[in-house]
Amino acid sequence: PSETGEAHQRKEVCHWPCRCPPVPTCTPGVSLVKDGCGCCKICAKQSGENCNEADVCDPHKGLYCDYSADEPRYETGVCAYLIAVGCELNGVYYLNGQTFQPNPLYKCLCISGAIGCTPVFIPRLAARPCGRVTGRKKPGQPICGPGQHKQLQATNYRLMSAYRSLPLVLKKKCLVQATPWTPCSRTCGIGISSRVTNENSKCEMKKEKRLCFIQPCLSTALKTIKIPKGKTCQPTFQLPTAEKLVFSGCSTTQSYKLTFCGVCLDKRCCIPNKSKMITVQFECPNEGFFRWKMMWITSCVCQRICSAPGDIFSEL
Repeated sequence: PSETGEAHQRKEVCHWPCRCPPVPTCTPGVSLVKDGCGCCKICAKQSGENCNEADVCDPHKGLYCDYSADEPRYETGVCAYLIAVGCELNGVYYLNGQTFQPNPLYKCLCISGAIGCTPVFIPRLAARPCGRVTGRKKPGQPICGPGQHKQLQATNYRLMSAYRSLPLVLKKKCLVQATPWTPCSRTCGIGISSRVTNENSKCEMKKEKRLCFIQPCLSTALKTIKIPKGKTCQPTFQLPTAEKLVFSGCSTTQSYKLTFCGVCLDKRCCIPNKSKMITVQFECPNEGFFRWKMMWITSCVCQRICSAPGDIFSEL
């Protein structure tokens, strides 16, 4: 209540029926979301920007609308980060909500222990439109030189993947996209790799995880690998018998004879080249069952570039 004893009337920011302007084009790293009224698509407000019931803060970045400075009306707030854990990358610790650039090509953001990155591009316009020719090409199809292609790609940054170009697939009105799987978190034993994909019922970008098992940690097993005569590497190998997998104190209900990546006599390392996805079920003592997706290696390749597990910039 105010000093006069009358309650303050809040300003109405939502109006029905909905009347929406054209869907905006958001800058890279800014989420396109439905407004707080449940009506129109808007570019979510970012940290430090004003917000209200309609202009919502970016939910994918852990932001909320802080109305504490607008007492007693509580109509207009400022987007702020929720208190959460920070992130660690290559031995450097970043605070929750902190923006950093570990590589000239990428700008990254730490959100509740997860790191998201977007490519840094400077849009440039081509000096002149590409020439149009007829013949084998379809009439009116633009033909560009190498330099013009690069300029056009720079202006079309919104269609480029954060890591590398991947094929796009249309499934049930959803343009399926996915980043590459990250390297396995462990070089031996069971680890975890992840990716971001929108291949789900809501066509929303979500983080997906899977188990990975590149090599056993038993040095005795690695010493038994036979390298063919005249060769310096054995790309793959298998253990003599099928074994149950152990993860977080739980073991699989079935035994598996996995294919592992092999070893080299020189300084090369072997990494998965081709794989498929399977689902494995674990049984925990007195705690029930749970299932995980897992990478099943079918072939490996040996190379001289050996990066540390979890280095998302190793391919640059």
